[in-house]
Amino acid sequence: MTMRAALARILLQEDINFLLTNRIPRQLANRFIGWFSRIEQPLLARAAIGIWRLFAELDLSESATQRFSSLHACFTRKLKPGARPVEADPNVITSPCDAIVGACGAIHHAELIQAKGFPYTLEDLLIDPRLVELYLDGQYATLRLTASMYHRFHAPYDCTVEKVRYISGDTWNVNPIALARIEKLFCKNERAVIRTVLRPSGLVVTLVPVAAILVAGIRLHFADDCQASFNKGQEMGWFEHGSTIIVFAPNGVTLCDSVREGAAIRMGRPLMRLS
Repeated sequence: MTMRAALARILLQEDINFLLTNRIPRQLANRFIGWFSRIEQPLLARAAIGIWRLFAELDLSESATQRFSSLHACFTRKLKPGARPVEADPNVITSPCDAIVGACGAIHHAELIQAKGFPYTLEDLLIDPRLVELYLDGQYATLRLTASMYHRFHAPYDCTVEKVRYISGDTWNVNPIALARIEKLFCKNERAVIRTVLRPSGLVVTLVPVAAILVAGIRLHFADDCQASFNKGQEMGWFEHGSTIIVFAPNGVTLCDSVREGAAIRMGRPLMRLS
């Protein structure tokens, strides 16, 4: 196959992927998959997981169980104890989830990058003017969870959740193809803005889990405004399907050297470093 033919094939696959995931009735698809994935029938679950494995690299070797009563149980699986060691260095903020690093780095005043050529602003995403002011010229990291990854997310540091704000929205796919074609996609989708205060420094780090097509649920172990406390690495919630978490830190915090666009990262590994 020539280089031109290979490129044409890749572009065709991207177009098909985009059409299949973003040009369908998204709410209807979400409801259907939400219903189907929760059918508790082990044989059906086994067949669905087998089909899933034909299209994705689904690794269940670290799962706490190998038997699932439903597809949903597999999506939201827990891991074996010790499967995700958490970096203990008190100067390190860890990744809250398994992910592929998307756009990351310095926020240019209030502007950051969704994908190459597609900027968006803190105001569009966070809504809250106080948070916008806090993260001017700060740091961010976009963490994309693929469908086959571990879907639970954890505290990046010893922290107290001060406030959670739910923002309703659409459920566009958040894969790279869609991010390169839909402007301000994260700002259009359903999301939660989770403001955490690190202990004992008082530094404010905000996590923004963004929902996506197929189920689109974000589940938290705490209420909207409950002053919930978490230790570094403690589970905070989970996605019903693959999606994205955007992490924000104030000016003075830096990304760790290994954090760059396209790199894989696991929950508990170094993400940002305190000054």
